[in-house]
Amino acid sequence: MAPKHHPTPLSGSHRKALIKELGKARAMTGILAAQSLEMRSKGAALIQQADRLLCESWNERMWSDGEPIDPSPTIDQAINGGFPWLEIRCSRCNTPNDVDLAALRHPPTTFVHDLASRLRCRRCTKIGRRPSATLLQLSWQPRHPRTEA
Repeated sequence: MAPKHHPTPLSGSHRKALIKELGKARAMTGILAAQSLEMRSKGAALIQQADRLLCESWNERMWSDGEPIDPSPTIDQAINGGFPWLEIRCSRCNTPNDVDLAALRHPPTTFVHDLASRLRCRRCTKIGRRPSATLLQLSWQPRHPRTEA
């Protein structure tokens, strides 16, 4: 975009007033940009805290009710809130496992409770069965180390 052209006034006092106003406008631009950056960083921190609280609330409801609770946080909200791991258990063999939400090939707007029917146990899949997983909770680190060779 081309810079805005301000026609220079003919009289000296008007030229001085124009230069003064342009200087004020340029200074105000810097101040407003700094305020915008500060508000964006505060907003991002508030959104991250809200996502963390949503994940903690969902974990508490999962613990107390024991079933996939609708609504749940989205994959994006869980990762942003600091809970990038989903603890699951196979409904057939009760093997616990952890799923990295960031590595899933699902849209980030997918709700966590929608993953229950899509996740499968690796051990049972090798045998030829495909039971669905039981969701346990979101966590900030994996709790079950992989035992595969």
